[in-house]
Amino acid sequence: MRTHDPKGSITWWHPAAAAFQLLSRIPFPVQVPFEERVLSRSVVFYPAVGLVIGLLLAGAGTVLSAVLPVEVSAALLAGLWVALTGGLHLDGLMDTADGLLSHRSRERMLEIMKDSRVGAMGVMACVLQLLLKYALLHALLEAQWPLAAGLLAAAPVWSRWFMVAAVVSWPYAREGQPGMGSYFSGAGSRHLLGASLLAAIGSAVLLGWLAGDWRDAIVLSAGASVTAGCAGLLVAVRMAGKLGGLTGDTYGAINEIVETVLLLASVLYLYNL
Repeated sequence: MRTHDPKGSITWWHPAAAAFQLLSRIPFPVQVPFEERVLSRSVVFYPAVGLVIGLLLAGAGTVLSAVLPVEVSAALLAGLWVALTGGLHLDGLMDTADGLLSHRSRERMLEIMKDSRVGAMGVMACVLQLLLKYALLHALLEAQWPLAAGLLAAAPVWSRWFMVAAVVSWPYAREGQPGMGSYFSGAGSRHLLGASLLAAIGSAVLLGWLAGDWRDAIVLSAGASVTAGCAGLLVAVRMAGKLGGLTGDTYGAINEIVETVLLLASVLYLYNL
């Protein structure tokens, strides 16, 4: 919700609310001026949004698996995940797939990504992403659940942390053109540092609480950060190389891909203990 806000009256509460209102459908009834200085600071709180989403998913998984077959629980959990984000990141994945997989010129790819219509590549990417997430959630629900719940909850924390790294580390591909991604141009290394600290502390505490072993929690949190960093780097470099930078759509696509890689790494870890 856009409201007039005199210069100098922005507090930490506004960026925090902006992060939740932009990245989720979790109610955060605060009027926020959606302008560059607020959105640039809001990236610090992206891991916090992921933490709340992760906790809700872990809690829902615990309840669903206690009363329903694992196949149904996994499907409902995947649906809840989409609902909590309003499908924002999936939309970015679809637009990015339509653009990058068109194999056109850079300018044409950016035009395709801006088109509100979804093409065949976008539909296929979305279907495959949801199927893979369902299968991974199914595997996690059948694994050592307290630990699996912690790893599930940590995935959206670190995927959103890499979104901050992507915003800070690569230029905006539509320079000089309007777009949501252009509002984050003021985000810098200090914002990434804040997001990194929040992600590290939040995921370690979360894993320690759910897994019951603080030493393992620190190791697993570090492993998640490295996995997210490596996966995100590979994807972002590839996308930026084709587009000359990143856009709001690619931020969402990167989040989805990193999230799924983290779930896959969690399943590999749990099934090979």
